[in-house]
Amino acid sequence: MVEFYYQNGLLQGAELRLRAVCGRAGVSGHKVEGDGATPLGRLELLRVMYRADRIRPPVCAVPLEPIGKFDGWCDDVADAAYNRPVSLPYPARHEALWRADGVYDVIGVLGWNLAPVVPGRGSAIFLHVAAADFAPTAGCVALALRDVLAALAAGLTGVEVRA
Repeated sequence: MVEFYYQNGLLQGAELRLRAVCGRAGVSGHKVEGDGATPLGRLELLRVMYRADRIRPPVCAVPLEPIGKFDGWCDDVADAAYNRPVSLPYPARHEALWRADGVYDVIGVLGWNLAPVVPGRGSAIFLHVAAADFAPTAGCVALALRDVLAALAAGLTGVEVRA
């Protein structure tokens, strides 16, 4: 079990110091859907998904599965599948996980608002690939692809988000 922590633009752990970015609203101890904040606290890495057509299966310490063209994640607070994976097309608001921009080429599902799911407390909190310009996320933690892969290979099992 290897814990990493995120603080002030760095993800650190297992002797790695990696440039990272979080939500456009910073970190928050009171995360709500759509606020643009990354939740403060310990987020367990539950599983990793990856684009098998673009990269090899990453080495990681948690369950691993390829992303399919019809994989999505529901972010509609009024829907019964809120903050859960869904198959596309899906009638409620959702994110498509199969993206052209490469940001979701590797996704680590972080344990935020999953057990139990509370509508409105935030959804789709992932560890994923940063945009080329390292723009802030909608609430996730993001790194360069090589750094996501390095953290996973080092045994990352969770991220503690600090203020």
